[in-house]
Amino acid sequence: MNLHPLSPPVFPMPWANEWGEDEYGLWMAFSYQGQRYAFRWIPPGSFTMGSPEDETGRSDNETQQGVTFAEGFWMGEFPVTQGLYQAVTGDNPSHFNSQPQNELLPVETVNWQDAQAFIQALNQLHPDLNVNLPLECMWEYACRAGTQTPFWFGDQLDLSWVNYDGQWGLRKKNESDNTKAARKQTNPAGDYPPNPWGLFDMHGNVFEWCLEPWQDTYPVQEKPVALKNDWLSQMDASLQHSEYADEPRFSVRGGCWGHFGRGCRSAFRLGIGTDDRHMLQGFRLALGPEL
Repeated sequence: MNLHPLSPPVFPMPWANEWGEDEYGLWMAFSYQGQRYAFRWIPPGSFTMGSPEDETGRSDNETQQGVTFAEGFWMGEFPVTQGLYQAVTGDNPSHFNSQPQNELLPVETVNWQDAQAFIQALNQLHPDLNVNLPLECMWEYACRAGTQTPFWFGDQLDLSWVNYDGQWGLRKKNESDNTKAARKQTNPAGDYPPNPWGLFDMHGNVFEWCLEPWQDTYPVQEKPVALKNDWLSQMDASLQHSEYADEPRFSVRGGCWGHFGRGCRSAFRLGIGTDDRHMLQGFRLALGPEL
């Protein structure tokens, strides 16, 4: 195994029952009651978060800023599945829970608090695991995988690459779209190509909850911020000063099977109430410094 200076300090971790290295990098996985979940190593580095002002479909809340990761982290290879969620919690709230092989589909119809309850239960089952939801900056860095285009695979969206509703934005009169060809439900990991770091469904399938509370825009930074040193303190401050303190909202990323294409871009972000449960929303696990 070809470990290098950007590799994790410990590999494999004690909880892993599978691990290895392939064309996408290092990976490791655990299993619980027959349900497997894998993580991919995301190396340290810097990137520009957000979208340029001339990107088609962008929103004003996608302000660009530099972000530096002094340390790498692990990101779930795919969203948490119905099978793993049910094994850990004893429940499956998903709308698509009667589909064939539904245990391989992402769990959905879960709010932010449901995701946190699952994470707490999983960490109790595996005390040395210590996973959480990813921060927004972690999610976008992992999604882009070194790219700066609207999607990790380029500028053009296609139903063969992403599970979305088949139209780019809110439909206009006489606008052509691919809605008849759209899947109209969630998909198991592996139906669409992974990104260069081995992550599946970073665009489409289900919106994915992030760890920190919603901010309408990111503050423009004069210099890159380092995750370990600065980002979590900013998150704590945003909790205290959020304009949505009375009705907490948290960020979701990635777009979904029932949402329009512009919402699947790497930079697209949306704030949703913590109590909101919808068949469009799921989550992915992350493991990293100080999460």
